[in-house]
Amino acid sequence: MVPYGAGMLDHTPSPLSLTLDEIAEYTRRCLIRYGATEQVATQVAHAVRVAESNGNRICGLYYLESYCLQLESGRINGVAQPVVTIPRPGAIRVDGLLGFAQPAFAAGFSTAVAAARTNGICGMSVEHTHTCTSLGYFTEQFAREGLLALGATNATPRVAPPGGSVPILGTNPIAMAVPDGDGGIALQFDFSTSAVALGKVTMAAAAGEEIPIGWALDAGGHPTTDPHAALGGSLVSAGGYKGYGIGLMVEVLAGAMTGCRLSVDVPPLKTTEGEPHDLGQFYIVIDPDSYSGDGFYDRLLALGESIAAQPNSRLPGANRVPLDPVRVEVALWNRVTELAGD
Repeated sequence: MVPYGAGMLDHTPSPLSLTLDEIAEYTRRCLIRYGATEQVATQVAHAVRVAESNGNRICGLYYLESYCLQLESGRINGVAQPVVTIPRPGAIRVDGLLGFAQPAFAAGFSTAVAAARTNGICGMSVEHTHTCTSLGYFTEQFAREGLLALGATNATPRVAPPGGSVPILGTNPIAMAVPDGDGGIALQFDFSTSAVALGKVTMAAAAGEEIPIGWALDAGGHPTTDPHAALGGSLVSAGGYKGYGIGLMVEVLAGAMTGCRLSVDVPPLKTTEGEPHDLGQFYIVIDPDSYSGDGFYDRLLALGESIAAQPNSRLPGANRVPLDPVRVEVALWNRVTELAGD
């Protein structure tokens, strides 16, 4: 498969224009063909659809080949039926049984929503799953239910601690989604706590492009603009020691709180063979009505207005318009259709 980024080369064909329905349907067909149930395939395909509609190529079709090949090898349990338990009224645990994160989250979602509304706040631990790719895909679902959500997950070790050169933490994304009081999303963000997501480095490597200084270190701990040297070395934390601290917070929530792997023990995510990812995600879900009530939305509105008063400024994620159709590189789509059996 030619990964995203290769389409940037001058001699490659122009990208195709594809609808989200086409992307979701082909993704579903591919996943079923390689061993996922209809329900699992549909849920994962929807996540791919949303990622592509948001322009988040790294978490969209870019991952589909690895999903299929890891289903085929048995690294992903494509028929898992997640188990939900409620050890305490505000604590929801979902065992994904080494399947995809999307159906595991879906299994516990309504229970977590009810718990947050009853208690004012709850925590949901999604355990023993494949990488969830886009963390914001999950937190925004809570926001549409009128709940504020924070999410955390970890990944393979890619980030060295400040002053070090050996990767210990994953890119460890954190996401937040805030409701607007009318069934929509007032603001949301989803970003890695490393200076850049790993996928941007792999895309640069595939495209034969350099990366900016400040993204990564080589194996000797020296700053580098060579993406291949970066992949053999480590990424750096966003904002130095401040981002490092947030990355550690994510590690505690995603690894220790869920009882799943710490980043340093996570095997490579996209290789076909190997142990299952066995990753966790942790969500803190809050009902604003249980605290400041209408005052929450009054303050939120005032915050948004104060930011929007400045030209070219906005709350993150505000006024986002999904793309449909979207542009997909020819080589990538050819591989998708091949995986689908066409």
